[in-house]
Amino acid sequence: MCGIVGAVAQRNVVPVLLEGLKRLEYRGYDSCGVAVHADGDLQRARSTHRVAELEREVQDTALAGFTGIAHTRWATHGAPATHNAHPHFSGQSRGKARIALVHNGIIENHDELREELEAAGYVFESQTDTEVIAHLIDHLYSADLFEAVQAAVRRLEGAYAIAVFCQDEPHRVVGARQGSPLVVGCGQNENFLASDALALAGTTDQIIYLEDGDVVDLQLSRVWIVDAQGNEVKREVHTVQIHTGAAELGPYRHYMQKEIFEQPRAVGDTLQDIQSITPELFGDGAYDVFKTIDRVLILACGTSYYAGMTARYWIESVAKIPVNVEIASEYRYRDSVPDPRTLVVTISQSGETADTLAALKHAQSQGMEHTLTICNVGTSAMVRECKLSYLTRAGVEIGVASTKAFTTQLTGLFLLTLALAQVKGRINETQEHDYLKALRHLPVAITAVLALEPQIMAWADRFASKENALFLGRGMHYPIAMEGALKLKEISYIHAEAYPAGELKHGPLALVTDQMPVVTIAPRDELLEKLKSNMQEVRARGGELYVFADADTRITASPGMHVIRMPENYGKLSPILHTIPLQLLAYHAACARGTDVDKPRNLAKSVTVE
Repeated sequence: MCGIVGAVAQRNVVPVLLEGLKRLEYRGYDSCGVAVHADGDLQRARSTHRVAELEREVQDTALAGFTGIAHTRWATHGAPATHNAHPHFSGQSRGKARIALVHNGIIENHDELREELEAAGYVFESQTDTEVIAHLIDHLYSADLFEAVQAAVRRLEGAYAIAVFCQDEPHRVVGARQGSPLVVGCGQNENFLASDALALAGTTDQIIYLEDGDVVDLQLSRVWIVDAQGNEVKREVHTVQIHTGAAELGPYRHYMQKEIFEQPRAVGDTLQDIQSITPELFGDGAYDVFKTIDRVLILACGTSYYAGMTARYWIESVAKIPVNVEIASEYRYRDSVPDPRTLVVTISQSGETADTLAALKHAQSQGMEHTLTICNVGTSAMVRECKLSYLTRAGVEIGVASTKAFTTQLTGLFLLTLALAQVKGRINETQEHDYLKALRHLPVAITAVLALEPQIMAWADRFASKENALFLGRGMHYPIAMEGALKLKEISYIHAEAYPAGELKHGPLALVTDQMPVVTIAPRDELLEKLKSNMQEVRARGGELYVFADADTRITASPGMHVIRMPENYGKLSPILHTIPLQLLAYHAACARGTDVDKPRNLAKSVTVE
């Protein structure tokens, strides 16, 4: 989750490091720091404020150097405090620091390593597991940083991406990864490291994606990579075009707002002008896999898990294939019954979600070899690990609360539904044509829903003073209610829970008062009349209903019943459209409460630790 940038060049690298941190700040913003090799010494600046404050400190102290590393942190071990901020130094006991290091991940055996290093005379200044790595490398160092890092990572248990440099070896940065992403940026007589290629946009478009176990040696004119066994390996250099405007707000107040309004384009791009449904949309050999499997297992976390829950309704209804949806962080720690005729589907925006990757590997170890991922990053570990894939085209998503990544995931999952149904003979040509027509209309339909923003803003002002909310949905809209509740609590800090509306009378109804807004998703479907009865249960207890209703539901506003009408009914794709107003409600409620919308407390993007 933390952000890493490193550089070795013949110019001052501090501007490159700070610009990279600005683009990675969404990965962690508890603290940040930068260290450089300057005038024969290691110098650093650290802050518990945002990167902009760190930049001012660097300017005030004129920090500069040709070799350096930088970091923006999401705290795991140790509170957000300056002494826990990266980069960490080692070797100060000899008069001045020798090793500087930044780290993303969690070292599981840090306690025993700490005891060993303390016995060797090292004094720890922080509570972090990261400082253990810095001291371990210093302890193993003998004139060659690359060898010391190789020896150190063999002692580490857990997940990590690290960047490290040494006072004794100017113009050299060494990196290593295991379970956390790390990329190399190649330049002319300069080279770079980062946890995401986005950090290097505008600096270089030549990117190497390191594999688990890789250790990389960066010098001015060479990049040397060895694998976990110490053998030299050649990793492909990719030309990655990242539009730097993706990290610019433009006319929007927050990235989340920008990304909500980018959804018509993102969904349109994800559909890629598809003219027909074919299994090959998901990769070579997809037809044979889809023909073979007789059930689906979906593994995901957070918002992606809700996308998977929605897909279960689609796949079982349209393709008639049984589906199980598992929270990835739980799946690998329970006894399950493997079935080799299962299609294992992972869903991840980044493709680096640690829990989902671990769950995928667990499923593979159980003999389930048919794997497919719905992912937004084509070069990610998830895509490399799965035999089949479908790439969403959401583009860079900066806001921690996912928006366009979710709706593009749903779009990809509906395409998967149709492909499975086609191979299994569950839809005919007319049905396929009608579904494709509806998919192509999605960008226009989403744009119409976005036009509801002024009405939703009025609701958000009422929500600003509340501390609790209920979200209700039925059928395939229940997961959308869960996603709406998640959005509200993520960024506004209003406690929100979602329930299937029929479950109200089994407990949650006890919470309903006029101070508990009840947000209800009311599409025109076969469950509408039952939903209306559930809504009356709320009104009978004095609850305030806020209803997003399809135009033809005959739900009208009345005292205690607030209604916003959706532009049209959208059948099976209705969950995608009903997601949009819930995003806007959460966003404007957070704005009304004055929270940090893009960087909510205690959260970060790209969860690359377990």
